Amino acid sequence: MAPLLKEVAAFATTDYEQALSAGALLDANRKQAIATKLHDYTGLPVDYLMKANLRVTGGMFEQQLQSSTDITTGRLDTRFSGPSMDPLAKTRAYDPQSAAISSAYVSAFNDYVRRDLKFGDGMKFRPSVYGAEDFHWDREHKAPGARFSRGALNVMPDLAAAMKYNPDLKVRLFGGFYDLATPYYTAIYEMQHLPIPDPLRQNISYAFFPSGHMVYAHIPSLKKLHDDAAAFIDATSNQNGNSK
Repeated sequence: MAPLLKEVAAFATTDYEQALSAGALLDANRKQAIATKLHDYTGLPVDYLMKANLRVTGGMFEQQLQSSTDITTGRLDTRFSGPSMDPLAKTRAYDPQSAAISSAYVSAFNDYVRRDLKFGDGMKFRPSVYGAEDFHWDREHKAPGARFSRGALNVMPDLAAAMKYNPDLKVRLFGGFYDLATPYYTAIYEMQHLPIPDPLRQNISYAFFPSGHMVYAHIPSLKKLHDDAAAFIDATSNQNGNSK
């Protein structure tokens, strides 16, 4: 997989990015070539990619990838799939991964907070607030040094400020290859554009697993994640006078 991911990342940041930037000026033959390449990487039909003007969202991909069999692909973990709610829809209507395993998390949480923490008696825990008219996330955030808060939540400036404030701070990014909620290369791209001095970039490391958004939903990955995280904590602890 490593050579393929490297190849795809190179395509996304060169030929594909340039094609999207060209907009209406993109040559028809070039557009066809890009669509063919996207087909090779994504499995979506070339004619569908052409109709989508080479721009396919995650929801569209999840709905269309297995559309020939009326199957929707998972968002948080593409290893999961389930029957499409509406085979004619443009984007997926639900996440088969959440449908498959969320009930276990909800049940465990409810049991823990009520039995162990003695909290929530008579209250209702909602695992998702999407569509709830009586609940609104406050997504405004004022980044370090900014004069005003912004509606678009972005904490990358906060991470950059923390790394500058403490140059010994180490950062390790964990992720799953099959996650479409926070896709593989997006995290790397964000880190590569982090506004920090070059010497601090050596403080950032990565670990990706053959799993999805919940890396621990894949037992072998769970064990590797545990060992990797423990080793990272041990290596960056402040024992022996170190402050990392």
